[in-house]
This record gives sequence, structure tokens and C-alpha cells, in this order.
Amino acid sequence: MADRGAVRSGAAAAAPALTLEDGARVGVVGGGPAGSFFSIFLLRMAESVGLDLSVDIHEPRFFTHRGPAGCNHCGGIVSESMVQMLAAEGIDLPPGVVRRGIDAYVLHTDLGNVRIRAPGAEKRIAAVYRGAGPRDLDGQVYQGLDGHLLRLALEKGARVIQDRVTAIDYGEDGRPRLGCRSTDPQAYDLVAVTVGVNSAALKLFEPLGLQYEPPETTKTFLREYYLGEGVVSETFGNAIQVFLLEIPRLEFGMLIPKAEYMTLCLLGEDIDKDLVQAFLDAPEVRRVLPPQLLADNFSCQCSPRINTIGAQHPYADRIVFIGDCSSTRLFKDGIGSAYRNAKVAASTAVFQGVSAADFEQYFLPACQ
Repeated sequence: MADRGAVRSGAAAAAPALTLEDGARVGVVGGGPAGSFFSIFLLRMAESVGLDLSVDIHEPRFFTHRGPAGCNHCGGIVSESMVQMLAAEGIDLPPGVVRRGIDAYVLHTDLGNVRIRAPGAEKRIAAVYRGAGPRDLDGQVYQGLDGHLLRLALEKGARVIQDRVTAIDYGEDGRPRLGCRSTDPQAYDLVAVTVGVNSAALKLFEPLGLQYEPPETTKTFLREYYLGEGVVSETFGNAIQVFLLEIPRLEFGMLIPKAEYMTLCLLGEDIDKDLVQAFLDAPEVRRVLPPQLLADNFSCQCSPRINTIGAQHPYADRIVFIGDCSSTRLFKDGIGSAYRNAKVAASTAVFQGVSAADFEQYFLPACQ
């Protein structure tokens, strides 16, 4: 395993060699897609070079709970290219996770609309829920994406600690330590921070004096409407409706069909009740919505943040920030970003090292 410490050049050559050895412990803060992807890839790559690692995923949420308790506040679209990349990795999205296969986008503007079909003939764009579904899901629990990926990480050998991380520091030996509400601080050879911009856990790292700066963000608006599977199929079919309209403070809106529900997504400035109503009242939107829809008769709603500019210095010695750390396009590709960054971070940790210099040289370009 001597070849894992690659030859370094320039400023990185002076950095101390920090590598993962047999028996090393890795702590993952967050059990969403970034945390699960990182754990799966890290354990898979370590196995390929005969490296024995222990991986703890700290995740307090139960993704079997409906509504906010099991939700990651996300529109829930997995692109066709992402579905294909996951399949190539042996990570399939079963029918229980995919609430509707999407074969087209319909783009609406003030000048008209156009239908944009998926490149392939099959419905490979996936509309999903990150958790177990909206809060008023009567007598059912959906199989969410996050819970599915976390189970795959467990099958690969990771361990889930169902507790919230409440303290982070460096021990006397230079290793980061994670403290939880019900356990004493545990030292790790590497900590992967895979929480997103909506998590308060990022504030725990501020006292460490790292160079890390969180991503710049903006707020979005999500709302779930129960329409019934028949109405959803008849109204939307397998197409996502995208709206670029001349409405003050609105960047764009989306209507995403998911089994019995429709997800409304808005991106704009200071989104409030008046802006939501202005969008729903727009003629282009009214022509698409079922006539029986009542604007205030929704299942649940939230206003999460999304990142618009990536994090600065998302690494330190033995620490790497993965969740929501990249620059992303409009309304982001959060799941795709989590996959790509998690894989590069895992590769860096196993084959290069876990110093700040290693992550700067091998991981940072993927974020940018």
C-alpha cells in the first residue's frame, strides 16, 4: 500500500504525509446522499487495496418518518445521466423509490411552450422523495432515496450512529473528535462533513478556526399538493412543467408529478404568500393545473436554502466538507453533486492521503 502516498509537487510537497492505515476510523457527519455515497465508495475503494477501515455515519433522523422529520427539503429530481451513473456503479433505484419516471420537460414562457423529451427512449429521469413522503400521506410510508442509499452503505459495512453531533474539536494527537448528545467524544482519522447548507452542524466547525467558508445560498419554496394518482397522470403525464415567466421576484417555477402528489418548486427573491399566489394565478400555470386545485389546500411546505456559489477551502487536515460544497447550476443538481464529490473525496482519502494539501490538490478541482 506504499503507492497510496502519491508523489507530490510544489507547495503540496512540503505538507505532512497523513494517510489512512489499517484499522483507521472514519466519521461521517450526515446520512444523506453525500454521506451514503462517500461511505460506499470509501469502503469499496479501501477493500480494493486491502485496507481495513471502520466507518461511522452520524445521522439523527429516521428516514421512515413522514413530513419534516424524515425530509431533506428537496424537489427530488434525479437526472437521466445520474440514474445511468448510479446503475453503472451497481446502485439501482427500485420502483418503490422512484415515484414517477419522467420522460420530458415542458418549458412554458410568456411567448408559448415547448416540450423537451429525455434523450433516451426510456423514462430514466426519476422523481423521488428524499424522506418517507408528505406529512398527510394516509396509512403509507414511501421508500425515500436517502433511506435507500443509507441501507446500501450499511450493507457495505458502515455503521449508523443514530445521534446528533453536538461538538467537534481536535484531540492532542491531532485527530478530529466528534461528540454526540449521548456519547463521549470519539477520535477519528478522517471526518467527512456531508451535511447540506440547511444543517446547523456546519456552525460547530467555526471554533476550530479553519479556512472553510460555507457556500453562498438563496432560498427556495417547496409545496406538496395531494391530487390523486389519476388526476396527476391525466394532468401531467410523465412530464415536469417548467415556467420562466415575467413575474417580479420570481426566477422560475416547476411542477413535478410524483405518484399521487404534485410538488411545486419556486426559486426567487423573498418568496412570500403573494408571490406564490401570483405564480399560481398566472395564465400559463392555470392552463396546466387541474381546475379543482385549491391553492391553500396543500399537504406541507418549506423554504430551504440552496447553494449558488460553492464553499471556499472545503478541507483541512483530516477533515473534508462534501455536502453542498460545489458551485451548481440553477436550482442545482444536489444529488449529482453529492455523488461526484463523494467519489472524488473517497478516492483522495484512500489513494492519496487525508491532509489539507491532498484534498486541495485532488478534491478541490471536482468542487469547482
